[in-house]
Amino acid sequence: MSIDRALVDAALAAVTDPNTGKPYAAARNVKNVAVEDDTVSLEVVLGYPAKRQFEAVRTQFADALKAVPGVVNARVEVSQNIAAHTVQRGVKLLPNVKNIVAVASGKGGVGKSTTAVNLALALASEGASVGILDADIYGPSLPMMLGIVGRPESPDEKSMNPMTGHGLQANSIGFLIEQDNPMVWRGPMATSALEQLLRQTNWQDLDYLIVDMPPGTGDIQLTLSQRVPVTGAVIVTTPQDIALLDAKKGLKMFEKVGIPILGIVENMGMHICSNCGHEEHIFGAGGGERMGKEYGVDVLGSLPLDIAIREQADSGKPTVVADPEGRIAEIYRSIARKVAIHIAERARDMTSKFPNIVVQNT
Repeated sequence: MSIDRALVDAALAAVTDPNTGKPYAAARNVKNVAVEDDTVSLEVVLGYPAKRQFEAVRTQFADALKAVPGVVNARVEVSQNIAAHTVQRGVKLLPNVKNIVAVASGKGGVGKSTTAVNLALALASEGASVGILDADIYGPSLPMMLGIVGRPESPDEKSMNPMTGHGLQANSIGFLIEQDNPMVWRGPMATSALEQLLRQTNWQDLDYLIVDMPPGTGDIQLTLSQRVPVTGAVIVTTPQDIALLDAKKGLKMFEKVGIPILGIVENMGMHICSNCGHEEHIFGAGGGERMGKEYGVDVLGSLPLDIAIREQADSGKPTVVADPEGRIAEIYRSIARKVAIHIAERARDMTSKFPNIVVQNT
């Protein structure tokens, strides 16, 4: 019995990506479909990292194809291809870095750095090549959270190799100074240090570089948003009104310089008592959702106020690596997946595809 190619195409067109709610075929994720005898083979190439879901995607397509009359075998290869996407107008991409994601908050103490590290680790756990830059010159916390000691090596006395921890490439001013040494610098010195850390680090083929921003909307934030090619920003807040007030300022700053907001992460949304299991909204409820509706921005996820998150970050093994199968790690992975999907749906950066035009006298 021959296989009707039209029925195959119709079956493939109906398979929907549960992460986006859109058909894979419509997003051009389905490639190289071939029909031979009783076998259909194809490739599914995702534009975002989802290594843990490859088998589920493979099963989705196999089940859909085997419902087509005549199909006995379905050979489905699943992979991912992370592309570089557009940034602010007039800013060039960094070498070896496809996408830069700024993780910001208007206010300190909302768990932004912990969120940034776990976001980076979650992307890496899904098969992406990820780096993280600690842009908080005055209060670097990355060395402690990743459990990294030592100093970066310089192969040429002009640049430095990133440090590595839990599969992440990392750099921070904290690797270059003594732990208890305060950075008593004015704004221009701090912004210069940030640009050096960013541009003089030998990042190696990164799909994503997560930048842990300092709180506020001062010199460092403006430097990064105006001179660094940022694909998008994630705003971290708590549900508390005073934190939301400052988070909105950070959101508006990115909007003014043309950096898209990828979403809001609501931290410390709920406290669950470790003794009795009682749930309590210590910092209020629904603040992130209200902010999202006000500005037309997605809420990527809500994280509980949990002592384990703090203990794991302080020990140098953040939640995603300390308890990878736990509920909170899954929340971080869900947030990371949504960030990556928002990026994948943006226009790609095609500047590397354009030929160099050289004008010569003839």
